[in-house]
This record gives sequence, C-alpha cells and structure tokens, in this order.
Amino acid sequence: MNTEFNAPTSRIPDAEHLYIHLLREVRAHVAAFSVPPVIIGVHRGGAWVAERLHQDLGLSEPLSTIDISFYRDDFSTTGIRTNVKTTDVPVDLDGRAVILCDDILNSGRSVRAALNEIFDFGRPARVDLAVLFDRGGRELPMAARFVGGGSEFDAAYKLVLERDSSNRFCFRVPLRQNAAVEAS
Repeated sequence: MNTEFNAPTSRIPDAEHLYIHLLREVRAHVAAFSVPPVIIGVHRGGAWVAERLHQDLGLSEPLSTIDISFYRDDFSTTGIRTNVKTTDVPVDLDGRAVILCDDILNSGRSVRAALNEIFDFGRPARVDLAVLFDRGGRELPMAARFVGGGSEFDAAYKLVLERDSSNRFCFRVPLRQNAAVEAS
C-alpha cells in the first residue's frame, strides 16, 4: 500500500479572499459608467462569480450566462460534455460594455471560446475580463483586466471552484488525470 501523500507545491489560494479583492476592483470600474455594464458568467464557476458580483453590485439588469461547450477548440476530440448548460443572454449587447467573468484563467482558450459566443449575441463596445484566479500558463494572448489574485500554480493539479450553502467560495485541488498516470 502506498501511503505517500502528494500535495501541490503551490500554496492553495483562499477563494473567498480573492473574491473580495475582485469585487473591489470591479466595483470601482462599474461606478465610472453612466450605463452599468452587462455581466456575463461562463458556466460553471464563472457564472457563480458573475452571480455574486451582480448581486453585490446591486445591478438591476438581468445577469447573463454562457456555456462555451460548443465553442471549445477541443470539441472534436473530447466530444459533447454531459454537463452542458443553457446560455442565457436576455439583454441586447450591441454597443454595451460587458464584463466577462470566469473563475480560473489559465491557457486563455476558454476566454477565446466565450468571446466567440458573446459575439453571436451582438457587438459589444468593449469586453473586460474578470477572473477570480490567474494561474498563468497562457497559450493564447489573453489578459484579465480584473483579477482577484494569481500566481503560477502546480501544473499537476487542477483548481476547481466550489461554493457552499451560504454561497462562499473555496478551491478543491484534484490531481490532473494525466499527472496521476505519470505518478504511478
């Protein structure tokens, strides 16, 4: 029996603390607009971040959420995911400022997919990206304007946003499947 315990070499970020920092950054930005921006969250974790921002900012316009499953560049190799969610953009995006929310920024590929879907709904005046945590590892030239926090994070582990019954955030840190195979 292998009793060795493997843990990330990186410090696990405090998701709730990161959210408070992100909220401060976004609140200062939203206050400068005469017409509040449209908040759009990427399912799953980004939608949770967007939902909290929307509520904490007291925005009256409906929250928008998108599922990027069919816009991912790995769709042809991974197939349809079993957890596809509904995209809901109940506002006109033409000429509007948009804040796109996601939980983790890593390669930039999810952001590219989200932008493709957003432009299917209209042509925003601008799109700013807000993320809870930027873990580095960019494969595409994407950068968030609003970041709760960030640092390079152990590539052998995923960061998965979770929330409890009181809507507080935390990260679960499972070992990536390919890393588990390499370790055995």
